[in-house]
Amino acid sequence: MRIDSPDAMAFDRRTLVIPDHTHFEEKIIRTKGDVVIGDRSMLRFGIETNGRIFVGEHAVIDGDLYTQDDVRVDIFSNIGGNITSGGNAYLGEKVHVNGKLSLKGDLDVGDSVDIEKGFEAKGWINIRSPVPVVIYIFIYLMQLLKVGHSEEIERLLEELEENNGETIPISETFLFIPNNTIMAAQKSDAESSLRIGKKCKVLGNYSLKGPVFVDDDSEVYGSITTTHEVYCGKNVTIHGAVTAQGNVHLDENCHVIGNVKGDTIMLSKSTIIEGTLHAKQGTSFFDAKKEKAKEKVKRFETNTDVVDEVQEMLE
Repeated sequence: MRIDSPDAMAFDRRTLVIPDHTHFEEKIIRTKGDVVIGDRSMLRFGIETNGRIFVGEHAVIDGDLYTQDDVRVDIFSNIGGNITSGGNAYLGEKVHVNGKLSLKGDLDVGDSVDIEKGFEAKGWINIRSPVPVVIYIFIYLMQLLKVGHSEEIERLLEELEENNGETIPISETFLFIPNNTIMAAQKSDAESSLRIGKKCKVLGNYSLKGPVFVDDDSEVYGSITTTHEVYCGKNVTIHGAVTAQGNVHLDENCHVIGNVKGDTIMLSKSTIIEGTLHAKQGTSFFDAKKEKAKEKVKRFETNTDVVDEVQEMLE
């Protein structure tokens, strides 16, 4: 049984999404588009992007945040480095920034925000007045009942889920880290699926509870362990082991520098495994050219190719 390709996968708030051309370095993740970091997540990297950055409640980010656009950090979150924004910045109540805040736009900060090395804003500065004690206690109790669900992040997720495959309302490409996710160079843990785009360089050993999709020409410097299946596209390199309770599919020219374990393991003849194979239901090889030929025939029978050609002419 062949696992569906990553292209068939729709947005899901339980999926950790790393977009195309994202590069992990020792202390920072360089990407493009909007970045959404869920509530109670811990990120042992900084973020650099040309899109907006949204950080949920009670999140911990060890590094710097750098964007050419807006930054929004929700209540009780901690930023371990500097924040540099080419747009506006919003910091919710009790946010702590260990470094300096620099922005070209307007600054809106809530009560008891702590910026250790000061801030520099070229636009308007709005510091919200502390709320009365009774109202503060009420808000605090509401937060306990809500268990840290960021209203801003929740709104974005609802828009994404209602999108039905059309234009994504935040940005066409985005990095999304679900609630309660830990991402670090040594160990990353998420109760979710993982989707890695094309030509990415990802650092970390990932333990997941959902399907894993690694698109073409990407490298993962670490191991992948999941309770579901794993799909790796063409020219993917995994510098570690692949362990899945479901099926494992390794496409053309995949290279795994470690052991591969799964229910069923499907390999291209050009796949390289530098470890042992352990497949409960057996190992099989597939011919990529034959698979493409079958898909071509199927598309011809359903007139899909004709529709695609007309679409290309219209474009």
